[in-house]
Amino acid sequence: VQVAESGGGAVQPGGSLRLSCTASGSIFTAHTMGWYRQAPGKEREWVAGVVSGAITKYADSVRGRFTISRANAKDIAYLQMNDLRPEDTAVYICKVTIRGRDYWGQGTQVTVSS
Repeated sequence: VQVAESGGGAVQPGGSLRLSCTASGSIFTAHTMGWYRQAPGKEREWVAGVVSGAITKYADSVRGRFTISRANAKDIAYLQMNDLRPEDTAVYICKVTIRGRDYWGQGTQVTVSS
């Protein structure tokens, strides 16, 4: 299974970005797709997740600003990030769970700076 992220970049505070995560190579549909992030010198932290394509959950630090969604019947997830702050700067990494096994992408860099 391959997991690939895209959509990262550099924005000013208050700006927006939309990340995409695509899983391929499995005949089974992913049960859970989620986003994590890791800033320099910090541990990886969970950001948001979508379960069975319908149930969404968010970390307190991003709730109300970020929205996770999933394309119908596809292993594609999106993370819409609004009102970005400098503390959101990190590598954003997608995790996909298929039949109880986790698969990770390489990550995409998001930099929020004026």
